[in-house]
Amino acid sequence: MNLLEVDGLRVVFGGVAAVEDVSFTIDEGSLVGLIGPNGAGKTSCIEALTGYVTPASGTVRFLGRDLAGDPPHRRARAGLVRTFQSVELFDDLTVRDNLRAAANRRNVWTSLRDLFAPSWHGDESAIDWALDVVGLCDAADTLPSELSQGQRNLAGVARALACRPRLLLLDEPAAGLDGTETAELGQHLRDVVADGVAVLLVDHDMGLVLGTCDRIVVLDFGRVLVEGTTEQIRRDDRVIAAYLGDEVGDQGNGRSM
Repeated sequence: MNLLEVDGLRVVFGGVAAVEDVSFTIDEGSLVGLIGPNGAGKTSCIEALTGYVTPASGTVRFLGRDLAGDPPHRRARAGLVRTFQSVELFDDLTVRDNLRAAANRRNVWTSLRDLFAPSWHGDESAIDWALDVVGLCDAADTLPSELSQGQRNLAGVARALACRPRLLLLDEPAAGLDGTETAELGQHLRDVVADGVAVLLVDHDMGLVLGTCDRIVVLDFGRVLVEGTTEQIRRDDRVIAAYLGDEVGDQGNGRSM
């Protein structure tokens, strides 16, 4: 079934359309890439999907329900969870406690009770699962300052997974990673999907996107240029000319992603 349905999405900042008439779907159990040059509207699209900006028009449906008016925290609790380009971890907390902080389910009553007897209100099995699926079990009791950049990025992914999402939106998770770390990230993302979480991946690393995703949506100037399978995107002349250069993956000859 369609987990997410985006129809005619338009996002405007100061009279300028960052996203214009964007439509696509994400199915359960899929890993979809969202690519395009700088300024194409990728992050603006994610922020509209997750409630951080209000679209000028269009609809976003998650699990068949229109999300209009839902704030970010309500969308996250429904299973639509995102990461951010900047991985901000609590450096004085262990990796496990960083995940607990994100997954802690609080309400007015638990907040009042915590004034007198602070306690953990989450699902420890979700924490263990998130650490396992990204390969950080051995680093669970480590401080973020002791992690490599690749491990820090994975900790950011695990923090989002600890909320038990149905759909995970990743904004540049491979930023700052070397080739080996990027390849490991790609394998972990496939593991995430195998465990039942759909993924929307935004990243500049074309090797990661083309080597990992089932389907790709290409944006250009806020509009969908083309959408298709990874193989279709590899062979599409418009994508090759605009983004990939003369050879697929030769970013130096293409536009900046």
